[in-house]
Amino acid sequence: MKYLKSIKTKIGNIHIVEEDGYIIKVAIGEEEQISNIEEKETILLKEATKQIEEYFSLKRKKFNLPLKQEGTEFMQRVWKVLQEIPYGETRSYKQIAKQIGNPKAVRAVGMANNRNKIPIIVPCHRVIGSNGKLVGYALGLDIKKYLLDLENQNK
Repeated sequence: MKYLKSIKTKIGNIHIVEEDGYIIKVAIGEEEQISNIEEKETILLKEATKQIEEYFSLKRKKFNLPLKQEGTEFMQRVWKVLQEIPYGETRSYKQIAKQIGNPKAVRAVGMANNRNKIPIIVPCHRVIGSNGKLVGYALGLDIKKYLLDLENQNK
């Protein structure tokens, strides 16, 4: 069974989805449409809500939640590296490609970033272009800039 908890934040409504004791999705903005889902505040969703609220109130720099995403082995490696990017810092797609041992896979890193279903917690917003510019954020560059600015004021 899937469970949903929604919270209001400065970037819009955030919808957190749990399944089998794991956070499987964080959707921002539009109401989350998932079949077989129940709105219920489980212990895990309560903790996820607390941690996200702490993040936005500058009291949390790292998340500690059980996560599960469906994806290829390559995507899993990218998502793991994203979680290792320190709060308030950024990495380029190229740096991540090198870090996972595949320096030519810059576009594939971008695709894995785009397929990340747990933004903020798996901080794909910390990935920027090699030239230092904000590029390619599925939730919009305004939200990416907001999240990076939030972290920079609390380094």
